[in-house]
Amino acid sequence: MTELAVARLRTADANFEERLTTLLAWDVAEDSEVLEIARDVIRRVRADGDSAVLDFTRRFDRLEATDLAATALTVDDFAAAWQRIDDSERDALRTAADRVRVYHEHQLSESWTYTDELGNRLGQKVTPLDRVGVYVPGGQAAYPSTVLMTAIPARVAGVGEVIMTVPTPDGERNDLVLAAAHIAGVDRAFTVGGAQAIAALAIGTETIPKVDKIVGPGGVFVAAAKRLVYGEVGIDMVAGPSEVLVIADGSAPVDWVVYDLFSQAEHDEAAQALLLCPDADYLDAVADAMAKHLKQAPRRETICASLNGRGALIQVTDLAEAMTLANRIAPEHLELCVQSPESWLDEIRHAGAIFLGPHSPEVMGDYTAGPSHVLPTYGSARFSSPLGVYDFQKKSSVIQLSAQGSEQLARASAVLAHGEGLSAHARAAEVRLAGLDHNRDPEQG
Repeated sequence: MTELAVARLRTADANFEERLTTLLAWDVAEDSEVLEIARDVIRRVRADGDSAVLDFTRRFDRLEATDLAATALTVDDFAAAWQRIDDSERDALRTAADRVRVYHEHQLSESWTYTDELGNRLGQKVTPLDRVGVYVPGGQAAYPSTVLMTAIPARVAGVGEVIMTVPTPDGERNDLVLAAAHIAGVDRAFTVGGAQAIAALAIGTETIPKVDKIVGPGGVFVAAAKRLVYGEVGIDMVAGPSEVLVIADGSAPVDWVVYDLFSQAEHDEAAQALLLCPDADYLDAVADAMAKHLKQAPRRETICASLNGRGALIQVTDLAEAMTLANRIAPEHLELCVQSPESWLDEIRHAGAIFLGPHSPEVMGDYTAGPSHVLPTYGSARFSSPLGVYDFQKKSSVIQLSAQGSEQLARASAVLAHGEGLSAHARAAEVRLAGLDHNRDPEQG
Protein backbone atom coordinates (compact mmCIF):
# COMPACT_ATOMS: atom_id res chain seq x y z
CA MET A 1 0.00 0.00 0.00
CA THR A 2 1.21 3.49 -0.83
CA GLU A 3 2.15 5.49 2.26
CA LEU A 4 -0.44 8.03 3.35
CA ALA A 5 0.77 11.57 2.67
CA VAL A 6 -2.15 13.98 2.97
CA ALA A 7 -1.36 17.55 1.98
CA ARG A 8 -1.02 20.08 4.84
CA LEU A 9 -1.93 23.67 4.00
CA ARG A 10 -2.18 26.90 5.96
CA THR A 11 -4.22 29.86 4.78
CA ALA A 12 -1.47 32.10 6.15
CA ASP A 13 1.13 30.66 3.75
CA ALA A 14 2.13 32.79 0.76
CA ASN A 15 1.43 30.01 -1.74
CA PHE A 16 -1.93 28.96 -0.24
CA GLU A 17 -4.06 30.29 -3.10
CA GLU A 18 -2.01 28.49 -5.71
CA ARG A 19 -2.04 25.21 -3.79
CA LEU A 20 -5.77 25.40 -3.13
CA THR A 21 -6.56 26.08 -6.79
CA THR A 22 -4.52 23.04 -7.80
CA LEU A 23 -6.16 20.92 -5.13
CA LEU A 24 -9.70 21.80 -6.20
CA ALA A 25 -9.12 21.33 -9.94
CA TRP A 26 -10.99 18.46 -11.52
CA ASP A 27 -11.35 18.23 -15.29
CA VAL A 28 -11.90 14.54 -15.99
CA ALA A 29 -15.46 15.21 -17.20
CA GLU A 30 -14.06 17.59 -19.79
CA ASP A 31 -11.44 15.15 -21.07
CA SER A 32 -11.71 15.18 -24.84
CA GLU A 33 -11.22 11.41 -25.14
CA VAL A 34 -14.02 10.71 -22.64
CA LEU A 35 -16.37 13.07 -24.45
CA GLU A 36 -15.54 11.59 -27.84
CA ILE A 37 -16.20 8.04 -26.64
CA ALA A 38 -19.52 9.11 -25.13
CA ARG A 39 -20.41 10.95 -28.35
CA ASP A 40 -19.65 7.84 -30.41
CA VAL A 41 -21.82 5.68 -28.12
CA ILE A 42 -24.72 8.10 -28.53
CA ARG A 43 -24.31 8.13 -32.32
CA ARG A 44 -24.33 4.32 -32.43
CA VAL A 45 -27.40 4.05 -30.22
CA ARG A 46 -29.21 6.66 -32.29
CA ALA A 47 -28.45 4.74 -35.48
CA ASP A 48 -28.77 1.12 -34.34
CA GLY A 49 -30.95 1.16 -31.23
CA ASP A 50 -31.12 -2.12 -29.33
CA SER A 51 -28.25 -3.77 -31.19
CA ALA A 52 -25.84 -0.95 -30.29
CA VAL A 53 -26.85 -0.98 -26.61
CA LEU A 54 -26.46 -4.76 -26.54
CA ASP A 55 -23.06 -4.59 -28.23
CA PHE A 56 -21.72 -2.05 -25.71
CA THR A 57 -23.19 -4.00 -22.81
CA ARG A 58 -21.48 -7.18 -23.94
CA ARG A 59 -18.21 -5.34 -24.41
CA PHE A 60 -18.07 -3.27 -21.22
CA ASP A 61 -20.11 -5.34 -18.75
CA ARG A 62 -19.34 -8.78 -20.16
CA LEU A 63 -23.07 -9.48 -20.09
CA GLU A 64 -24.06 -12.11 -22.62
CA ALA A 65 -27.69 -11.64 -23.68
CA THR A 66 -29.46 -12.79 -26.83
CA ASP A 67 -31.44 -9.55 -27.09
CA LEU A 68 -31.99 -6.41 -25.04
CA ALA A 69 -35.32 -7.72 -23.76
CA ALA A 70 -33.29 -10.28 -21.80
CA THR A 71 -31.89 -7.43 -19.70
CA ALA A 72 -35.36 -6.30 -18.60
CA LEU A 73 -36.54 -6.63 -15.00
CA THR A 74 -40.14 -6.31 -13.82
CA VAL A 75 -41.93 -5.60 -10.56
CA ASP A 76 -42.09 -9.36 -10.06
CA ASP A 77 -38.29 -9.52 -10.13
CA PHE A 78 -38.13 -6.71 -7.57
CA ALA A 79 -40.66 -8.43 -5.30
CA ALA A 80 -38.73 -11.72 -5.50
CA ALA A 81 -35.51 -9.94 -4.48
CA TRP A 82 -37.38 -8.34 -1.57
CA GLN A 83 -38.24 -11.82 -0.32
CA ARG A 84 -34.67 -13.09 -0.73
CA ILE A 85 -32.96 -10.45 1.40
CA ASP A 86 -32.84 -10.93 5.18
CA ASP A 87 -35.03 -9.23 7.78
CA SER A 88 -32.40 -6.70 8.85
CA GLU A 89 -31.97 -5.54 5.25
CA ARG A 90 -35.73 -5.20 4.78
CA ASP A 91 -35.98 -3.21 8.00
CA ALA A 92 -33.13 -0.92 6.93
CA LEU A 93 -34.71 -0.31 3.52
CA ARG A 94 -38.09 0.40 5.14
CA THR A 95 -36.52 2.88 7.57
CA ALA A 96 -34.67 4.71 4.84
CA ALA A 97 -37.58 4.67 2.38
CA ASP A 98 -40.07 5.98 4.93
CA ARG A 99 -37.77 8.84 5.92
CA VAL A 100 -36.97 9.76 2.31
CA ARG A 101 -40.67 9.75 1.44
CA VAL A 102 -41.75 11.90 4.41
CA TYR A 103 -38.99 14.44 3.80
CA HIS A 104 -39.84 14.83 0.14
CA GLU A 105 -43.55 15.15 0.76
CA HIS A 106 -42.68 18.52 2.31
CA GLN A 107 -41.27 19.64 -1.06
CA LEU A 108 -44.44 19.21 -3.09
CA SER A 109 -45.48 22.28 -5.04
CA GLU A 110 -49.11 22.96 -5.88
CA SER A 111 -50.77 24.91 -8.66
CA TRP A 112 -51.87 28.41 -7.72
CA THR A 113 -53.75 31.39 -9.15
CA TYR A 114 -54.67 34.92 -8.14
CA THR A 115 -56.88 37.62 -9.60
CA ASP A 116 -55.50 41.16 -9.87
CA GLU A 117 -57.31 44.50 -9.65
CA LEU A 118 -58.19 44.40 -13.37
CA GLY A 119 -59.89 41.02 -13.10
CA ASN A 120 -57.02 39.14 -14.76
CA ARG A 121 -56.53 35.58 -13.57
CA LEU A 122 -52.85 34.61 -13.39
CA GLY A 123 -51.15 31.60 -11.98
CA GLN A 124 -49.01 28.53 -12.35
CA LYS A 125 -49.98 24.95 -13.16
CA VAL A 126 -47.76 22.27 -11.64
CA THR A 127 -47.61 18.96 -13.53
CA PRO A 128 -45.48 15.87 -12.84
CA LEU A 129 -43.29 14.44 -15.59
CA ASP A 130 -44.70 11.48 -17.51
CA ARG A 131 -41.64 9.21 -17.47
CA VAL A 132 -38.21 9.47 -15.86
CA GLY A 133 -35.07 7.37 -16.06
CA VAL A 134 -33.13 6.58 -12.89
CA TYR A 135 -29.47 5.67 -13.40
CA VAL A 136 -28.07 3.56 -10.56
CA PRO A 137 -24.29 2.99 -10.59
CA GLY A 138 -22.90 -0.53 -10.44
CA GLY A 139 -19.61 -2.27 -10.90
CA GLN A 140 -17.27 -1.28 -8.07
CA ALA A 141 -20.13 -1.21 -5.57
CA ALA A 142 -23.91 -1.56 -5.38
CA TYR A 143 -26.05 1.45 -4.46
CA PRO A 144 -29.55 0.57 -3.23
CA SER A 145 -29.56 3.95 -1.49
CA THR A 146 -29.42 5.69 -4.87
CA VAL A 147 -32.57 3.84 -5.93
CA LEU A 148 -34.40 5.26 -2.89
CA MET A 149 -32.96 8.75 -3.24
CA THR A 150 -34.04 9.09 -6.87
CA ALA A 151 -37.14 6.97 -7.38
CA ILE A 152 -38.99 7.98 -4.21
CA PRO A 153 -38.90 11.76 -4.91
CA ALA A 154 -40.15 10.96 -8.42
CA ARG A 155 -43.03 8.95 -7.00
CA VAL A 156 -43.88 11.64 -4.47
CA ALA A 157 -43.99 14.13 -7.36
CA GLY A 158 -46.51 11.93 -9.16
CA VAL A 159 -44.35 10.78 -12.07
CA GLY A 160 -46.28 8.36 -14.26
CA GLU A 161 -43.51 5.80 -14.88
CA VAL A 162 -40.07 5.26 -13.36
CA ILE A 163 -37.53 3.31 -15.44
CA MET A 164 -34.28 2.18 -13.81
CA THR A 165 -31.02 1.23 -15.50
CA VAL A 166 -28.28 -0.47 -13.53
CA PRO A 167 -25.16 -2.18 -14.88
CA THR A 168 -24.59 -5.79 -13.80
CA PRO A 169 -21.02 -6.69 -14.78
CA ASP A 170 -20.69 -10.41 -15.54
CA GLY A 171 -24.44 -10.71 -15.03
CA GLU A 172 -24.27 -10.41 -11.24
CA ARG A 173 -27.49 -8.82 -10.02
CA ASN A 174 -27.60 -7.27 -6.56
CA ASP A 175 -30.69 -8.28 -4.58
CA LEU A 176 -30.47 -5.23 -2.31
CA VAL A 177 -30.67 -2.92 -5.32
CA LEU A 178 -33.64 -4.80 -6.75
CA ALA A 179 -35.34 -4.88 -3.33
CA ALA A 180 -34.85 -1.12 -3.11
CA ALA A 181 -36.58 -0.82 -6.48
CA HIS A 182 -39.49 -2.78 -5.01
CA ILE A 183 -40.02 -0.49 -2.02
CA ALA A 184 -39.29 2.69 -4.01
CA GLY A 185 -41.93 1.92 -6.64
CA VAL A 186 -39.78 1.46 -9.75
CA ASP A 187 -41.92 0.20 -12.66
CA ARG A 188 -39.25 -1.67 -14.64
CA ALA A 189 -35.51 -1.84 -15.09
CA PHE A 190 -32.82 -2.78 -17.58
CA THR A 191 -29.44 -4.23 -16.62
CA VAL A 192 -27.42 -1.87 -18.80
CA GLY A 193 -25.13 0.93 -17.74
CA GLY A 194 -22.61 3.48 -18.89
CA ALA A 195 -23.04 5.98 -21.69
CA GLN A 196 -25.13 3.45 -23.61
CA ALA A 197 -27.80 3.44 -20.88
CA ILE A 198 -27.96 7.24 -20.89
CA ALA A 199 -28.21 7.26 -24.70
CA ALA A 200 -30.98 4.65 -24.69
CA LEU A 201 -33.02 6.55 -22.12
CA ALA A 202 -32.54 9.85 -23.93
CA ILE A 203 -33.23 8.60 -27.46
CA GLY A 204 -35.37 5.52 -26.95
CA THR A 205 -34.77 2.16 -28.60
CA GLU A 206 -36.97 -0.74 -29.65
CA THR A 207 -36.91 -2.02 -26.07
CA ILE A 208 -35.92 0.86 -23.77
CA PRO A 209 -38.43 3.73 -23.82
CA LYS A 210 -37.45 7.36 -24.20
CA VAL A 211 -37.84 9.28 -20.95
CA ASP A 212 -38.45 12.93 -20.18
CA LYS A 213 -35.61 13.28 -17.69
CA ILE A 214 -32.59 11.26 -16.51
CA VAL A 215 -31.40 11.45 -12.91
CA GLY A 216 -28.79 9.71 -10.82
CA PRO A 217 -24.99 9.72 -10.45
CA GLY A 218 -22.44 7.78 -12.46
CA GLY A 219 -18.85 7.67 -13.63
CA VAL A 220 -17.11 9.95 -16.11
CA PHE A 221 -18.72 8.36 -19.18
CA VAL A 222 -22.18 8.68 -17.66
CA ALA A 223 -21.47 12.31 -16.78
CA ALA A 224 -20.21 13.02 -20.30
CA ALA A 225 -23.22 11.32 -21.91
CA LYS A 226 -25.65 13.26 -19.73
CA ARG A 227 -23.97 16.49 -20.76
CA LEU A 228 -24.26 15.55 -24.43
CA VAL A 229 -27.95 14.54 -24.40
CA TYR A 230 -29.12 17.51 -22.35
CA GLY A 231 -31.72 19.42 -24.33
CA GLU A 232 -33.00 16.29 -26.02
CA VAL A 233 -33.93 15.12 -22.53
CA GLY A 234 -33.78 16.75 -19.11
CA ILE A 235 -31.05 15.84 -16.63
CA ASP A 236 -30.61 16.52 -12.93
CA MET A 237 -26.96 17.60 -13.07
CA VAL A 238 -23.54 16.59 -14.36
CA ALA A 239 -22.00 15.17 -11.21
CA GLY A 240 -18.32 14.87 -10.48
CA PRO A 241 -16.53 12.83 -7.78
CA SER A 242 -17.98 12.81 -4.28
CA GLU A 243 -16.78 15.54 -1.90
CA VAL A 244 -16.84 16.33 1.80
CA LEU A 245 -15.59 19.43 3.56
CA VAL A 246 -15.37 19.14 7.34
CA ILE A 247 -15.01 22.25 9.48
CA ALA A 248 -13.85 21.38 13.00
CA ASP A 249 -13.03 23.43 16.07
CA GLY A 250 -11.27 20.59 17.89
CA SER A 251 -14.24 19.63 20.05
CA ALA A 252 -15.35 16.54 18.09
CA PRO A 253 -13.68 13.16 18.73
CA VAL A 254 -10.76 12.75 16.34
CA ASP A 255 -11.83 9.27 15.22
CA TRP A 256 -15.26 10.58 14.19
CA VAL A 257 -13.71 13.14 11.89
CA VAL A 258 -11.24 10.64 10.47
CA TYR A 259 -13.97 8.23 9.43
CA ASP A 260 -16.07 11.05 7.99
CA LEU A 261 -13.11 11.85 5.74
CA PHE A 262 -12.54 8.17 4.94
CA SER A 263 -16.21 7.67 4.04
CA GLN A 264 -15.85 10.03 1.10
CA ALA A 265 -12.35 8.98 0.11
CA GLU A 266 -13.41 5.34 -0.24
CA HIS A 267 -15.83 6.17 -3.09
CA ASP A 268 -13.06 6.42 -5.68
CA GLU A 269 -9.59 7.80 -6.22
CA ALA A 270 -10.95 11.12 -7.52
CA ALA A 271 -13.14 11.74 -4.45
CA GLN A 272 -12.18 14.69 -2.28
CA ALA A 273 -12.05 14.96 1.52
CA LEU A 274 -10.95 18.22 3.12
CA LEU A 275 -10.66 19.29 6.76
CA LEU A 276 -10.51 22.92 7.90
CA CYS A 277 -9.52 23.67 11.50
CA PRO A 278 -7.81 26.54 13.34
CA ASP A 279 -6.15 24.13 15.82
CA ALA A 280 -2.80 22.81 14.51
CA ASP A 281 -2.56 20.21 17.30
CA TYR A 282 -5.97 18.82 16.35
CA LEU A 283 -4.89 18.54 12.70
CA ASP A 284 -1.79 16.64 13.86
CA ALA A 285 -3.99 14.27 15.87
CA VAL A 286 -6.23 13.69 12.85
CA ALA A 287 -3.22 12.95 10.66
CA ASP A 288 -1.91 10.40 13.18
CA ALA A 289 -5.32 8.74 13.55
CA MET A 290 -5.73 8.54 9.78
CA ALA A 291 -2.47 6.63 9.44
CA LYS A 292 -3.52 4.25 12.22
CA HIS A 293 -7.06 3.55 11.02
CA LEU A 294 -6.11 3.24 7.36
CA LYS A 295 -4.38 -0.07 8.09
CA GLN A 296 -7.74 -1.64 9.03
CA ALA A 297 -9.80 -0.08 6.22
CA PRO A 298 -10.98 -2.67 3.63
CA ARG A 299 -10.85 -0.04 0.86
CA ARG A 300 -7.54 1.40 2.05
CA GLU A 301 -5.95 1.51 -1.42
CA THR A 302 -8.74 3.71 -2.75
CA ILE A 303 -8.80 5.83 0.42
CA CYS A 304 -5.06 6.36 0.29
CA ALA A 305 -5.09 7.32 -3.39
CA SER A 306 -7.96 9.75 -2.86
CA LEU A 307 -6.45 11.45 0.19
CA ASN A 308 -2.97 11.66 -1.31
CA GLY A 309 -4.26 13.00 -4.60
CA ARG A 310 -7.07 15.37 -3.62
CA GLY A 311 -7.32 15.43 0.18
CA ALA A 312 -5.94 18.05 2.55
CA LEU A 313 -5.77 19.14 6.17
CA ILE A 314 -5.99 22.93 6.15
CA GLN A 315 -5.20 25.21 9.09
CA VAL A 316 -7.34 28.36 9.06
CA THR A 317 -6.94 31.41 11.29
CA ASP A 318 -10.41 31.05 12.81
CA LEU A 319 -13.86 29.59 12.13
CA ALA A 320 -15.04 32.73 10.36
CA GLU A 321 -12.30 32.25 7.77
CA ALA A 322 -13.29 28.59 7.48
CA MET A 323 -16.88 29.58 6.63
CA THR A 324 -15.67 32.03 3.99
CA LEU A 325 -13.48 29.33 2.47
CA ALA A 326 -16.36 26.86 2.53
CA ASN A 327 -18.51 29.25 0.49
CA ARG A 328 -15.71 29.57 -2.02
CA ILE A 329 -15.36 25.79 -2.34
CA ALA A 330 -19.16 25.20 -2.38
CA PRO A 331 -18.82 21.53 -1.41
CA GLU A 332 -21.24 18.70 -2.06
CA HIS A 333 -21.27 17.80 1.66
CA LEU A 334 -20.36 20.26 4.42
CA GLU A 335 -19.98 19.08 8.01
CA LEU A 336 -19.86 21.65 10.80
CA CYS A 337 -18.22 19.62 13.56
CA VAL A 338 -18.17 22.58 15.92
CA GLN A 339 -19.86 23.70 19.10
CA SER A 340 -23.16 25.53 18.51
CA PRO A 341 -23.11 24.71 14.77
CA GLU A 342 -26.52 26.33 14.20
CA SER A 343 -24.97 29.71 15.02
CA TRP A 344 -22.87 29.41 11.85
CA LEU A 345 -25.65 28.23 9.53
CA ASP A 346 -26.52 31.70 8.23
CA GLU A 347 -22.90 32.17 7.19
CA ILE A 348 -23.09 29.26 4.75
CA ARG A 349 -24.37 30.24 1.32
CA HIS A 350 -23.04 27.49 -0.93
CA ALA A 351 -23.25 23.78 -0.07
CA GLY A 352 -25.19 20.80 -1.36
CA ALA A 353 -26.03 19.50 2.11
CA ILE A 354 -25.10 20.97 5.49
CA PHE A 355 -24.62 18.65 8.47
CA LEU A 356 -24.83 20.43 11.81
CA GLY A 357 -22.75 19.06 14.68
CA PRO A 358 -20.68 15.93 15.25
CA HIS A 359 -23.80 13.77 15.70
CA SER A 360 -24.85 14.54 12.11
CA PRO A 361 -22.28 12.75 9.96
CA GLU A 362 -22.53 12.75 6.19
CA VAL A 363 -23.06 8.98 6.17
CA MET A 364 -26.53 9.48 7.67
CA GLY A 365 -27.32 11.75 4.72
CA ASP A 366 -26.22 8.99 2.37
CA TYR A 367 -28.75 6.54 3.75
CA THR A 368 -31.37 7.45 6.31
CA ALA A 369 -31.64 11.15 7.21
CA GLY A 370 -34.26 11.83 4.52
CA PRO A 371 -32.99 14.36 1.95
CA SER A 372 -31.77 12.92 -1.34
CA HIS A 373 -28.06 12.21 -1.46
CA VAL A 374 -27.90 13.24 -5.13
CA LEU A 375 -26.14 16.58 -4.66
CA PRO A 376 -24.29 19.19 -6.72
CA THR A 377 -20.53 18.67 -6.90
CA TYR A 378 -17.42 20.51 -8.08
CA GLY A 379 -18.59 23.93 -6.88
CA SER A 380 -21.96 23.73 -8.63
CA ALA A 381 -23.70 24.20 -5.26
CA ARG A 382 -23.21 27.90 -6.07
CA PHE A 383 -26.13 27.61 -8.49
CA SER A 384 -27.63 24.13 -8.08
CA SER A 385 -29.75 22.32 -5.50
CA PRO A 386 -30.04 18.74 -4.26
CA LEU A 387 -32.27 16.40 -6.24
CA GLY A 388 -35.82 16.85 -5.05
CA VAL A 389 -39.49 16.58 -5.90
CA TYR A 390 -39.18 19.85 -7.83
CA ASP A 391 -36.93 18.04 -10.33
CA PHE A 392 -39.86 15.84 -11.29
CA GLN A 393 -42.45 18.58 -11.62
CA LYS A 394 -42.72 21.15 -14.38
CA LYS A 395 -44.57 24.43 -14.25
CA SER A 396 -46.80 26.12 -16.82
CA SER A 397 -47.84 29.75 -16.60
CA VAL A 398 -51.60 30.37 -16.66
CA ILE A 399 -52.88 33.68 -18.11
CA GLN A 400 -56.54 34.65 -18.44
CA LEU A 401 -57.11 38.38 -19.09
CA SER A 402 -60.37 40.19 -18.57
CA ALA A 403 -61.66 42.62 -21.23
CA GLN A 404 -60.60 45.53 -19.04
CA GLY A 405 -57.23 43.97 -18.32
CA SER A 406 -56.62 43.23 -21.98
CA GLU A 407 -57.33 46.86 -22.89
CA GLN A 408 -55.02 48.18 -20.18
CA LEU A 409 -52.14 45.85 -20.97
CA ALA A 410 -52.50 46.16 -24.76
CA ARG A 411 -51.34 49.78 -24.76
CA ALA A 412 -48.10 49.05 -22.90
CA SER A 413 -47.54 45.84 -24.87
CA ALA A 414 -47.92 47.66 -28.19
CA VAL A 415 -45.42 50.32 -27.16
CA LEU A 416 -42.85 47.70 -26.16
CA ALA A 417 -43.44 45.68 -29.33
CA HIS A 418 -42.94 48.75 -31.55
CA GLY A 419 -39.76 49.45 -29.59
CA GLU A 420 -38.48 46.01 -30.49
CA GLY A 421 -39.43 46.46 -34.16
CA LEU A 422 -42.05 43.71 -34.07
CA SER A 423 -45.03 45.25 -35.79
CA ALA A 424 -47.21 42.12 -35.84
CA HIS A 425 -46.74 41.79 -32.10
CA ALA A 426 -47.84 45.36 -31.69
CA ARG A 427 -50.85 44.92 -33.98
CA ALA A 428 -51.97 41.80 -32.08
CA ALA A 429 -52.24 44.01 -29.00
CA GLU A 430 -53.73 47.05 -30.76
CA VAL A 431 -56.64 45.16 -32.35
CA ARG A 432 -57.82 44.33 -28.85
CA LEU A 433 -58.04 47.91 -27.66
CA ALA A 434 -61.58 48.69 -26.63
CA GLY A 435 -61.56 51.98 -28.56
CA LEU A 436 -60.73 50.35 -31.91
CA ASP A 437 -63.30 50.85 -34.64
CA HIS A 438 -64.50 47.29 -35.17
CA ASN A 439 -66.13 48.19 -38.48
CA ARG A 440 -62.77 49.11 -39.93
CA ASP A 441 -60.41 46.54 -41.37
CA PRO A 442 -57.65 46.37 -38.71
CA GLU A 443 -55.05 45.66 -41.38
CA GLN A 444 -55.77 49.08 -42.87
CA GLY A 445 -55.03 50.85 -39.63
